[in-house]
Amino acid sequence: MNKIDVIKVLAEKKNLTGKQATEIVNLIFKGFINELNNGGRIEIRGFGSFNVRKYESYKGRDPRTGKAIQVKPKRLPYFKVGRELKKMVDG
Repeated sequence: MNKIDVIKVLAEKKNLTGKQATEIVNLIFKGFINELNNGGRIEIRGFGSFNVRKYESYKGRDPRTGKAIQVKPKRLPYFKVGRELKKMVDG
């Protein structure tokens, strides 16, 4: 399932136009992005949680050349699956 599928299902289930459903889905995603950019955490009970993990700078290797390089520090989104979702998927 991708974003377009979510929009179609929302439009069908709630009797919305495609434009209205698209605006709702985009609003939710923008809210998630803003919260993570501000260092927040998103928790959806029964599904999982999103947060940002910070990684320090480290020495790595360029896979094309084999040369040692310094990898810059970075922040990446991280998803932790919820207990209920684990149980549902595992059967």
